[in-house]
Amino acid sequence: MHVTALNGICPYYTMYPLEFPLRALKRVGNATEWVLDPFCGRGTTNFAARLLGMPSIGVDSSPVAAALAKAKLVYASPARIVASAQKILNAEEATTEIPNGAFWKLAYHEKTLRAICRLRAALCSDCSSSARILLRAIVLGALHGPRPRGNPSYFSNQSPRTFAPKPNYAVKFWTEHHMLPEDVDVLELIRVRADRYLAATLLNVDGMIKLADSREPETFDGMPQFSWVVTSPPYYGMRTYLPDQWLRHWFLGGPDYVDYKQPATQLVHSSATHFASEMGRVWKNVAKISSPDARLIVRFGGIHDRNAEPMDILRVSLADSGWVISTAKRAPDADNGRRQVRQFQAAPRKSVTEHDVYCRLA
Repeated sequence: MHVTALNGICPYYTMYPLEFPLRALKRVGNATEWVLDPFCGRGTTNFAARLLGMPSIGVDSSPVAAALAKAKLVYASPARIVASAQKILNAEEATTEIPNGAFWKLAYHEKTLRAICRLRAALCSDCSSSARILLRAIVLGALHGPRPRGNPSYFSNQSPRTFAPKPNYAVKFWTEHHMLPEDVDVLELIRVRADRYLAATLLNVDGMIKLADSREPETFDGMPQFSWVVTSPPYYGMRTYLPDQWLRHWFLGGPDYVDYKQPATQLVHSSATHFASEMGRVWKNVAKISSPDARLIVRFGGIHDRNAEPMDILRVSLADSGWVISTAKRAPDADNGRRQVRQFQAAPRKSVTEHDVYCRLA
């Protein structure tokens, strides 16, 4: 199994390719230099640093992102992960909160949902060991996805794999297509996924993931000096991270419904100017804890329904931040790769151009 398999443990819509941070760090980085990603998402930059033997820290305000990123920095054998799951599922029956309603009845078979809820309760109570951190990430990746013709690959009824189905639409779709959830062998599916993602033993490298807000200076208290900051911030106008991941958020202890309220820890999207100012706060914080010869590398783009030029937003955010742009170049065309919109059999619009921007300290 390829050493990069773990990076795919739980894909979701907003993610950039491993090749981006790997290429940037491989050129000149070395094992003595710390790497930071203040918008770490599912930990792609941190995983790239681990592959190169470089210590890293990731920060993200999303519980789902932080849970997945943590799994990229630990190791446990597939046997330990399965044993951990088996212990939870075989434990003496305890009172477990099980959500109900039309969505939950059609999303999961009754036995499957009961097993998922037992795992949820145990992992919310204690997720300190490497085996449990990886088990949690495996379950998050298996919570929802398409139904193949053979053995089940996910716990759910037919669903997208990168974002959670919205309840009303999902119930209507499943009902119209006469789709009922299958009785999935939860432990066996965990075993298959553990073998897939943890077959290769990875380097044991220093690092940590912090669930926090990178706009706040205290987030970085006690951290080492960084030589490399490699990141891809949220694109202006993309405000549905948590609603799109509501099922995974539920598994981590969140509500059993879609919450559309924007938490205070998310960047504010009220205007391009305000958004740039919010990002600027992060760049200033990062500059204060970076070594004099540090480099900041940012991949940034935009979405179609916002009338704002992404590079203009990024330039404004960097003004007076302590960082100056050295080089900016177009990132590889997203239209050459697999795009999420194709899952819906729609004719996708040409993607907004992304740029890779290289900065140094002023």
